Amino acid sequence: MFFGEDGAPTLKYEIDARHNEWRCGLEIEAGQAVMGNAVYRDLIQALVMVQVDVLILAVPNEYKYRSSGRPTSSHDYVKTLSVVETLYSHARFQFPYSLVLIGY
Repeated sequence: MFFGEDGAPTLKYEIDARHNEWRCGLEIEAGQAVMGNAVYRDLIQALVMVQVDVLILAVPNEYKYRSSGRPTSSHDYVKTLSVVETLYSHARFQFPYSLVLIGY
């Protein structure tokens, strides 16, 4: 149940920005968008957000970090795009919102 007494929400998710008239929400991920599973969390939480018809998800093109003292990187935009394309093209499930993916 998402609404309690007098229609007050019982579950709320904090998103980075929202435009009520356009019915869209914005999530901006910084480091570890993929490795920290933030992308998956954002996609799932948006499923239950009321009055969100469009999710705008911004992820870094590349996340640079050190592993065992050596510089390395994760191509977060490419990995997120692959996840999104797989999920949105799957016949078993349909998202109730459109998605705009931005790499920065």
